[in-house]
Amino acid sequence: MKWVVAALLAVLAGCHTGPPPLDDYGIVPEFQLTDQHSNPFDSRSLDGRVWVADFIYTTCGSICPRMTSQMHQIQSALQRTPHVRLISFTVDPKRDTPAVLAEYAKVHHASDIWYFLTGPQPVLQHLDRDVFKLGNVDGSLMHSNRFVLVDSKAHIRGYYDTSEESSIPQLVRDVHVLLRERAG
Repeated sequence: MKWVVAALLAVLAGCHTGPPPLDDYGIVPEFQLTDQHSNPFDSRSLDGRVWVADFIYTTCGSICPRMTSQMHQIQSALQRTPHVRLISFTVDPKRDTPAVLAEYAKVHHASDIWYFLTGPQPVLQHLDRDVFKLGNVDGSLMHSNRFVLVDSKAHIRGYYDTSEESSIPQLVRDVHVLLRERAG
């Protein structure tokens, strides 16, 4: 009888394949913006990569400093992980020029995996409101405190409330889930 129980447990253990797959909230269409080095940024450069996105602005005195600090934590946790990028979109394209974003990136110790993007207000508005469903780039400077996780095929796979203490560790774990999914 013991061998039957042991065999059953072995079969059940073999059926466990890890955490359930992450939800799919839609696809991010191709976009072209400008990075903090004044270089054109084409979203096709993210093909095959897992990425984390947020919307901030450099003169924000409320949630942006915390979000940027949390993005730095993510950068530190994933710095040596291949195929990962971090993307911070501005909600203030009039003031957040590439030079301003470059200084902000420098102050916040952004590495070469972290891009700060600006560009035409209509493009940023479309991404923020219609694609990521986080808010508006309409001059109000109101924006979401959530991070967005995007898989290697440009599908949105998760939203993470940065005011919740468990969000950043969960996001990092989910990045690794998507990297395993990518490799599988």
